[in-house]
Amino acid sequence: MSNNTYAIIGSGALGGFYGAKLQKAGLEVHFLLHNDYQHVLENGLIIKSKDGDFNLPQVNAYNNTNKMPKCDVILIGLKTTENHLLAELLPQLLKENTVVLLLQNGLGAEPKIAKIVGEDRVIGGVCNLASNKVSFGYIHHIDYGLIRIGRYARNYQLAEITNKMREITQDFESAGVRVNLTEDLLLERWKKLVWNIPYNSLSVILDARTDEMMGDANTKNLVIEIMREVLEGAKSCERQIPNSYIQEMLDHTDKLPPYLTSMKIDYERRRPLEIEGIIDNPLRMASEVGVKLPKIGMLYQQLKFLDARNRQNFSIQRKIK
Repeated sequence: MSNNTYAIIGSGALGGFYGAKLQKAGLEVHFLLHNDYQHVLENGLIIKSKDGDFNLPQVNAYNNTNKMPKCDVILIGLKTTENHLLAELLPQLLKENTVVLLLQNGLGAEPKIAKIVGEDRVIGGVCNLASNKVSFGYIHHIDYGLIRIGRYARNYQLAEITNKMREITQDFESAGVRVNLTEDLLLERWKKLVWNIPYNSLSVILDARTDEMMGDANTKNLVIEIMREVLEGAKSCERQIPNSYIQEMLDHTDKLPPYLTSMKIDYERRRPLEIEGIIDNPLRMASEVGVKLPKIGMLYQQLKFLDARNRQNFSIQRKIK
């Protein structure tokens, strides 16, 4: 385990869980919080996990990055819909050798973060994690937890594994979180989209949990067809994902308890959906080299409509109140 200090920006189902695990292992961790700041400051964090429940009665909680110390690693667990805030949040947390570990869904966030902090500081992370934030300061880890980490290089070129990445791996593994290091961050992003695009999108469009989608032959076939398009999208970016990976994702999903995707939870809570990173950016990258992904394009159009209507209705309801 290293002497790295960690700042968690976005202390929800993902950032809160990994940050809590790191603190439990003995690392110094600082959490940026929003709505549950006061609650966590007074009561700490509760983690219910398949790997063992634990409580952290006291954590370093903040509601403003100006009050936080500069840290060695900044872990970003925000939704990509909130990335516009990072230009203001990140600079005051940077030390000379600080790196930014971007644990977010979708594709295309790293280039924008690189413009804020510099390309050499940016590391991307792809999380296989089933976790929900149940209430203030209470996170339920349902399954999985593996993180695949790769350094960002311009246009998602292959990039060497650095000593800092190895240190971060040791820190997470000391906390009981498995990490795989990769030189090909773009491949890992596309592999995660094989799951994220069909299940996140259809959970909103069909108002369904993962087990409901898997339990119906028609919906399961649709999931498979969308996954095949994701493989075509990856191929358009010169990344090969074997067809066998589709069955691997189906098998993983079959083993999950009944699960609401993060996009479905955001939709129910009237939050903006992560359409740009999960759907739009992959579509655009494929389209730029002349590859059409019609089923994914249809998901995009449906989600844009549902997202706009959902937030408009929420705005009207707030005005009436």
